[in-house]
Amino acid sequence: MKISWGTGIVIAFGLFITFILYFVFTVQSDSKYDNELVVEEYYKHDAHFGDEMARIQNVANLAEKPTINSVSNGVEIAFPKVFVPKKIKGKVSLYRPSNKKLDFEIPISLSNATTLLIPKKSLAGGRWDINMEWQYDGKSYLSKETIYIN
Repeated sequence: MKISWGTGIVIAFGLFITFILYFVFTVQSDSKYDNELVVEEYYKHDAHFGDEMARIQNVANLAEKPTINSVSNGVEIAFPKVFVPKKIKGKVSLYRPSNKKLDFEIPISLSNATTLLIPKKSLAGGRWDINMEWQYDGKSYLSKETIYIN
């Protein structure tokens, strides 16, 4: 059987389209390839962008800023010694860009020490985006940091 070049091109296009459709359906139906939004309600979140920038500026205006460091036994968040630990309230959100199921939040509740330790056993290796929202003396602050855990 002899196939003309026109028939060959049509067969090639047909096979290519079949491959692309197979790939699209496989990726869309497999939960391993999650294609979720970074923020659930994006437009609501974006409406409060000005407030977020004001809280970030409040942190920038501090003489001493809180630090977020990766240490051998986890992640350590250290507040400056000038802050009274019992007056600091808020939460630390740990966001894993590669897997939403690993995201979690920890409340900030300090008694006497000005450091908060997040144990390494609750952190998988890789990139973590940390958002620390906190209040001190009626003023709101927001610190954002990216760390890498080995």
